Amino acid sequence: MKKLGVWGEETAARFLEQKGYRIVERNFRCRAGEIDLIAHHGGCVIFIEVKTRRSKGYGSPAEAVGPYKRRHLQLAIECYLSRRTIENRPLRIDVIEITVECGRPCIRHIRNAVERG
Repeated sequence: MKKLGVWGEETAARFLEQKGYRIVERNFRCRAGEIDLIAHHGGCVIFIEVKTRRSKGYGSPAEAVGPYKRRHLQLAIECYLSRRTIENRPLRIDVIEITVECGRPCIRHIRNAVERG
């Protein structure tokens, strides 16, 4: 399962880079949690949660970003912001869900998927 997650994060990073995003950090970790990808795009700092599944048999990957995950993601973002200097830039939280269909990734980018608390 870990291999699938690493593959999904790499696939998401390439997808975003092709869309003009600049990945500035991967797998930021602190006591509160983890942020999969952090990117800059259009003057905005974007915190990205990547969810990868082999199928939608248990629902869409984005459905796995429930209240518990959202809370820990927000806490990790606050930790990140306390350690970095980010001046007057809009912040956004996105989710990228990836499902594998016929051996190929199907990517859905959900902008502003999580409200900042």
